[in-house]
Amino acid sequence: MINVTPKAIQKIREAFVKQGVAAGGLRLGVQGGGCSGLSYLFRIETKERPKDQIYEFEGVKVFVDPKSLLYLDGMTLDYRESLIHSGFVFDNPNAKKSCGCGTSFSA
Repeated sequence: MINVTPKAIQKIREAFVKQGVAAGGLRLGVQGGGCSGLSYLFRIETKERPKDQIYEFEGVKVFVDPKSLLYLDGMTLDYRESLIHSGFVFDNPNAKKSCGCGTSFSA
């Protein structure tokens, strides 16, 4: 299961409007790379893939491929704002170690 906070849902919707996306969803995934070994994939896509797990939060679809779900199961996607940094935050219980920027991890 993947969770998305209300604040993150709001920001995802804003990104869809800015990109002119009327249908589709947000792809969450994991790929090799980054300073900790794995990095998060985060992008807007017009449609899901055949084997995707699809989650829906208040009308916002989130697509996760089966391989990535192994690393993201139980994760919460949030959006936080502070004086220093504003952006999406991955709260991933599967991450044993994360880098300082929060965009890569090791499992």
